[in-house]
Amino acid sequence: MPDWFVLCAVISLLLSLLTVAGYIVYSGLLTDITVLTGSPPIKKITFAYKFKEGPYRNCGQLFRESYCIGPKLSRIGVFYDDPKKVSGPQCRFAVGSILSEGENKPDAELLKRYETSGFNVFSFPEITHVVTTSFPNKTFISILLRLRKVYPQLHHYIKERRLCAHPFLEIYREGEIQFMAPLARQGDFYVPELWQLNRRLSEKEESHSDTDVSGADSNSSESGVLLTDSRETSLGSSSIHSVPVQDQGDSDSFKQLNWEHTNGQQEDQGEQLNGDSNQKNLEVPTIEWWGVVGGEE
Repeated sequence: MPDWFVLCAVISLLLSLLTVAGYIVYSGLLTDITVLTGSPPIKKITFAYKFKEGPYRNCGQLFRESYCIGPKLSRIGVFYDDPKKVSGPQCRFAVGSILSEGENKPDAELLKRYETSGFNVFSFPEITHVVTTSFPNKTFISILLRLRKVYPQLHHYIKERRLCAHPFLEIYREGEIQFMAPLARQGDFYVPELWQLNRRLSEKEESHSDTDVSGADSNSSESGVLLTDSRETSLGSSSIHSVPVQDQGDSDSFKQLNWEHTNGQQEDQGEQLNGDSNQKNLEVPTIEWWGVVGGEE
């Protein structure tokens, strides 16, 4: 084999490696992650979504489906469970597209197309304080890198400050992925299907409590987050929802599974951040979120 042929092969290999390395760097490999507590990256939003149970890696199909319907819309993923503590088939998430933000109204044609494709429509309120950061959204590798780059930093920030921040939202805009976890009014960020699931699980536990109390507790600890039935006010703040929601009652209790409890902390935090005693009724009590999405690839 001629020497010039070997030299060309070596040069080609080196160029290929440099191209791959540059592509990965461009995707965000060397990006510095700055986690902050402050204003959210989004205002009040109305979005079309599908709710699923299963491993978080399966959310890609829903992202693609929502993109095909509205390719110009920002996409959103909401993740409710800790995959380090909750088995993959039991993780819950909602994925879809943001139809409008702030006081803008959703486009009627797009709204109809999403609903025809089986998407539900719901609204999240604008809040004042979240844990937030961002990451480049330039290539498909950016989606993979976010697990290694972003969530360890979020995990450390929240754990170090013992914050109550959940659920985790990812907002995909052109060129950027924005991350946020509410520090107040967390119940307003749970879609109706999750509340209905909570009610069914609660009723199932109650039906077994007379015969096996310890068994009911054991089942709870493996199921993820169970939500309180006190969401009347929260649902009232959502201007659009196509999922039927029943009256949820007035209980202030909040059944929590697999997340750390910090008794009394959320109430104090809500007072410090918002100074509004009326808003405390909308807050979800005492849960620590440990960067949960980063636990699953």
